[in-house]
Amino acid sequence: MSEARGRLLASASRLFYTEGLHSVGIDRVIADAGVTRATLYRHFPSKDDLLVAYLTEADALIRTQVESARNAAGGSPREAVLAVAATIADGIRSPGFRGCAFLNAAAEYPDPGHPVHQAVLAHRQWFLDTVTELLAATGETAPGPAAQHFVMLRDGAMAAGCLTDPVPICATFLRGVEGILRYRNAPVAAGVKRRK
Repeated sequence: MSEARGRLLASASRLFYTEGLHSVGIDRVIADAGVTRATLYRHFPSKDDLLVAYLTEADALIRTQVESARNAAGGSPREAVLAVAATIADGIRSPGFRGCAFLNAAAEYPDPGHPVHQAVLAHRQWFLDTVTELLAATGETAPGPAAQHFVMLRDGAMAAGCLTDPVPICATFLRGVEGILRYRNAPVAAGVKRRK
């Protein structure tokens, strides 16, 4: 990545995340990055291209965080799920947290055919697939619904974590993930059917 492209992407990412995708114009990104308009358009032919690049960078960062959490779990599938959840909670508690970049982007670009919305959907599918894989490794017999539950808890924590004190939000999220692991893998009592 060239230095100019890196500066543009860093400026755009910070501004888009903190102020919103529609509210930050190209001129603002150019001024913040200290580049010319021609330089911006050489690297990003349109604002949509810059927005997708921002989300691609956010996706890459999250993938790296998830992989690091998995590696830190020492091979234990249960600990891997908990480590991924802890990474999410750490992000919510971090200074400057303003919600999930992908949920925020989807709210601003609701058209499913728009490239920004497509980038959001691709990231969310990867995340759901990853959590499904992690839960399947714990021995979960219905990892799909359990993963959907995990993602729903994560989405709620991400939304609430920027509205109020994130500490109780994160504690609730982590208890919810513990509950998924405990409930989903608990033996079913005689005569009681577990919902799938």
